[in-house]
Amino acid sequence: MTMKKLIYNLVLFAAVMLSYNGYAQNNKEVDEYRRSSIYTILINHEEQKYATEIRNAFVSLPVPDKYNDHNLSVKVLTMSGKLKDAKSDEENEEITEFLNNNKVASRLVGKWFNRDIFTGECNSDLVKERGLYDANTYDVIMAEKSARSMALLQDSGEDLIGNTFVLVNDIRYVDKEKTGKAIGGALRILGALASIASGVDVTDLTDNLGSMMETLKGFKVKVNTFLYQLVWDEEIMMDFYTTMYSNGPDNEKVKVFENRRGDFKLKYVGKVESKGGDVSFMGVNLDEPINMVRKACQRALDENIADLQQEFEAFRTNSPLISVEPLKAHVGLKENVTAGSRFEVLQAIEDETGKRTYKRVGVITPEKDQIWDNRYMALEEGAANASIGATTFKKVSGGPFYQGMLIREIKN
Repeated sequence: MTMKKLIYNLVLFAAVMLSYNGYAQNNKEVDEYRRSSIYTILINHEEQKYATEIRNAFVSLPVPDKYNDHNLSVKVLTMSGKLKDAKSDEENEEITEFLNNNKVASRLVGKWFNRDIFTGECNSDLVKERGLYDANTYDVIMAEKSARSMALLQDSGEDLIGNTFVLVNDIRYVDKEKTGKAIGGALRILGALASIASGVDVTDLTDNLGSMMETLKGFKVKVNTFLYQLVWDEEIMMDFYTTMYSNGPDNEKVKVFENRRGDFKLKYVGKVESKGGDVSFMGVNLDEPINMVRKACQRALDENIADLQQEFEAFRTNSPLISVEPLKAHVGLKENVTAGSRFEVLQAIEDETGKRTYKRVGVITPEKDQIWDNRYMALEEGAANASIGATTFKKVSGGPFYQGMLIREIKN
């Protein structure tokens, strides 16, 4: 990397950090909103090239910031050969069978209540934390065992536990080695022709460029992502609380839970496939090839998550308005925001039990040239608008809007 490029990247990084620090100090409260929870799994094909690198990159990737981390201990499934019917949009029997055989739904429920697998002891600490409930008020209402406590259970069930998703990612490496060699060869031929025409020997330069292209072949992946949602209706909820939930050690309830793990279910929502587009490796340290793999995988996974959000309403995320003059929010190209995107602005309404509903109060759309490039490593590659820190919007209808109100994309 040249000194000029290094200075440019440092300036961009400093600008983003200053912007973020100012936001964190003055607007911390807008980060506190309810998020869906996800468990992400990789199907790893050991026979394919770069299988180990893909596995290591996937395990190191962070959970998307608009979701709660609900990962279980198993993050990687090893599979030999291609996934059956990977190109179909239908539910994949192999994946569903694995999830059912390993009672994944029951494990997700157990994590929600910090359930001790040996004693059966549970608590609601995670529910209170993610639901933004006042801990003391929550405990008092739940102790009443009244209509208020039932409303609170339903609120946490609908808005939190019921919005638990499993994403199974089938990542395939696309071999571009032949393309890289072809480009390198073309550069050498052009260099030779230029030398003949100009009388100046530029073959050393073009040989170096050709060698670089052959080395940096452009790591590319295609990802099929299968989406499942935890089933958590009133019947399942009441059965769990009455027969399996315990505030202390209870051998009988341990047996009930273990014997009825299969009663908890995941429903198939849908599937998308990344387009496998080219990823720029500007800003990537070529001495650490894992960063190329990580960037390609993260970009493809983010693309699929954005597509799933647009396709399936249940999976759509909310983002808070971080300011209103101008209107700004932390969404951008990573979420596939375009100049044609439209977002509804939601006002949260909470009743005396703590049950929360959302009312649309208006619609906004991004300013054409103010869409934040928040894709993975966009800043390092010097992408346009990578340093602006948020997307700026303009009002289409409704209002007034206030900082902290949530926005959610409307499917076009």
